Amino acid sequence: MLASVTLGLGAPAVARAATEPGLAAAGWTHGEYDGLRPANFRSLPDGVAIEGQGAGSFVWRRVEGAPACLTWRWRVDAAPPPTDLTRRGGDDRAVAIAVGFQGWPSRSTVWQRMQHGVAQARAGSHALPRSVLIYAWGGTGQEPQSFYSPWLSGLGKVRILRPAQTPTGRWYEERVDLARDWREAFIGDPPPLQEIAIGTDADDTQARISAMVERIRFTRCA
Repeated sequence: MLASVTLGLGAPAVARAATEPGLAAAGWTHGEYDGLRPANFRSLPDGVAIEGQGAGSFVWRRVEGAPACLTWRWRVDAAPPPTDLTRRGGDDRAVAIAVGFQGWPSRSTVWQRMQHGVAQARAGSHALPRSVLIYAWGGTGQEPQSFYSPWLSGLGKVRILRPAQTPTGRWYEERVDLARDWREAFIGDPPPLQEIAIGTDADDTQARISAMVERIRFTRCA
């Protein structure tokens, strides 16, 4: 559903949850999903920690500029079991990072824009991005290398960087080329950045979540 366009975690975003003061000071806003218990997001010296049981929610903040490379490190200590992220419903994941863009995919349709408009009406003052790249820790490992989110009407592309079976309890460094990934997902020149979000979703499996994301940086691509 496009109302969940910030992360595509499978439930409409309808309200703001309480934002921990440290996160608010860093520019993050905590959003919750309709019918889901929100996870606990708290600030770290250079990142975000996530805890929850059968929970699903996200934090997001504005970003600006042309797409570059995005780097971060993340660690999961407790996660849902493998679920198929290509299907609508039952698609839990430990953590996902989503990057929203200001512009439409070059081949977006009238129907897609109408769906986005419906979602925007529900989102209120939070201007939703018009295209999204989602990088996930979760899934079965059998999904395609990249695929359209089942919730975003063709406006969100998912890449699984770490399947659910990835060993827990250790840090993993990531680096993605946003401009290249946008071109591969949507064709054409990538539009400017709009926001970044970090989220979790474990409502279907009722699993415990414990994860951290640190050192999020936009850098020039070599």
